[in-house]
Amino acid sequence: MIQTIKILPESLANKIAAGEVVQRPASAVKELVENAIDAHARSLSIFIKDGGRSLIHVIDDGDGMSKEDASIAFHRHATSKIAAYEDLECIRTLGFRGEALASIAAVSQVEMRTRMNQSDVGTKIRIEGGTVSEISDEACAVGTSIQVRNLFYNTPGRRNFLKSVSTEYRHIYDVVQRAAISHPELNLKFISNDETILDLRSDSLHERIAQIFGTKLAESLIYFEEKNDQFGLSGFLGKPEYSKKGKTEQYLFLNKRYIVSRNLSYAVYQAYEHLLEKGCFPLFVLFITLDPRKVDVNVHPSKMEVKFEDEASIYRAVLSAIRKALSSSDLMPTLKIGDDDFSNARLQFQNRSIPSKPDARDWSQLFRGEKPPIEVAPKLKPEDDFSVDSTLKSGQENQLEVQLSAKRQAALWQIHNKYIILPVNNDLLIIDQHAAHERILYERARIRFTQEGKKSQQLLFPQTIQMSSSDAAIVKQILPDLEKLGFTIKIFGQSTIIVDGVPPEIKPGKEGTIVQEIIDLFKEDEQQIRVEPSERLAKSFSCKAAVKAGDPLTDAEMESLIDQLFKTEIPYVCPHGRPVSIKLSLSELDRRFGRTS
Repeated sequence: MIQTIKILPESLANKIAAGEVVQRPASAVKELVENAIDAHARSLSIFIKDGGRSLIHVIDDGDGMSKEDASIAFHRHATSKIAAYEDLECIRTLGFRGEALASIAAVSQVEMRTRMNQSDVGTKIRIEGGTVSEISDEACAVGTSIQVRNLFYNTPGRRNFLKSVSTEYRHIYDVVQRAAISHPELNLKFISNDETILDLRSDSLHERIAQIFGTKLAESLIYFEEKNDQFGLSGFLGKPEYSKKGKTEQYLFLNKRYIVSRNLSYAVYQAYEHLLEKGCFPLFVLFITLDPRKVDVNVHPSKMEVKFEDEASIYRAVLSAIRKALSSSDLMPTLKIGDDDFSNARLQFQNRSIPSKPDARDWSQLFRGEKPPIEVAPKLKPEDDFSVDSTLKSGQENQLEVQLSAKRQAALWQIHNKYIILPVNNDLLIIDQHAAHERILYERARIRFTQEGKKSQQLLFPQTIQMSSSDAAIVKQILPDLEKLGFTIKIFGQSTIIVDGVPPEIKPGKEGTIVQEIIDLFKEDEQQIRVEPSERLAKSFSCKAAVKAGDPLTDAEMESLIDQLFKTEIPYVCPHGRPVSIKLSLSELDRRFGRTS
């Protein structure tokens, strides 16, 4: 009988296992840096050459090791972090498996020097391809120094798959940068090919971020903190103008461990409430504090993927905390005028707001210098009445720099039947009427999805709409949400619907057109964004039911629009990411007119 199943030699098994833990030079740097942090290092130096191919040298001033511990540290599954299964369920260190040093040593040439504070002499160990060639006493500083040379020298297939030197360097820099952000108390130096890349002193988190990303960006970040007995979340959020086309500047740490979580990253993205342009992603640095018993970090060899005991609750907590932080910040853009911006300007004001030939009395009436009364506007609530003249009520305040009451006496102007202009304190506020109405209707729609009843306006003459079978199928799919919005629709056959009632915001005579436009935009959003159908429907409805550019508004309509805008949670952008309003400061106008006082 021929035996075909064999037990692999330990050296070969170690090389195979090393491929899971050490995938590239950055993986080795990550493991060594984490070991140094776990050893309570206060200062850490990382030296690399040729993107980590030729040399990785990590020096720390941590606890160090005794000669006995150092001699077995490179054995597989040798660790001081855990001793029993119970320890695996409550991991508080970055490393715990005892695989890193063995994996690195199996595919490189390693030299380690280490000494404990209470020892007079340290230990030197040399290993090549997993085989120990030297263990001796040697004078060295307190802490541990590990040199890794010629990574993957004995696995040429793996070495050939490494990327360019610059690519591998960038991966290592990312690892070092994450460690620097998550442990700002650490003195950290990073040197590549004898060039100092980072030289960071122990400091606060905010100062550490300023050191890495620059002072200008750091000063613009929004800091927030939310804590309770079970969960803590804190960090910095980038303003929309600092968004990126990629997700490279998104940092999520769980108990100071860098992790990758698509769900939690998406919670942050959702919290921005379409403040971002399409295809852009926010900058954030978030720290989650959670009982280690409620999370499993032993999921992937890289230890960057985790499983939460109750991920849905974590998702909601992150979404709520960040949405609250953003809604309490002034995210309204400020307009600065360039040298040529006024060269061909022709502002077309409506005659009802400014007479064609105003006399002195008229101008003094319009620009009498009075400040509009400031009143904290209540937020929208589910029980609010959504009729045209509704007064929304809530005890929760909206923290805006400017919020206006319905009894405002200040002048308002509509220009080009598109924008509303009003003076507010020392600023001139310019509002896009369509984007503003979109934001109002969008938040109303979202609230309606949580209500039991519905607000509907019955049509005197029901409208029959013929549409494609696929569109009719979409109507059938989202019919419950359409009914919550206020539509009353009956489906006949494969391609016919009858509209008996519509939300009160829809103008008479446009019911059938708007329903079809809502379905068209719903389909378009489905191809571009992956969100819940109700969310896409809210966006589509608000876009098509809102007042359009070119629609003339009365003074009462403009006042109502502005009052209701500043009762929304995030009045700065429409659901599609366009700005709702901008501010033009009085100081900017003074500068343009050459005024000094």
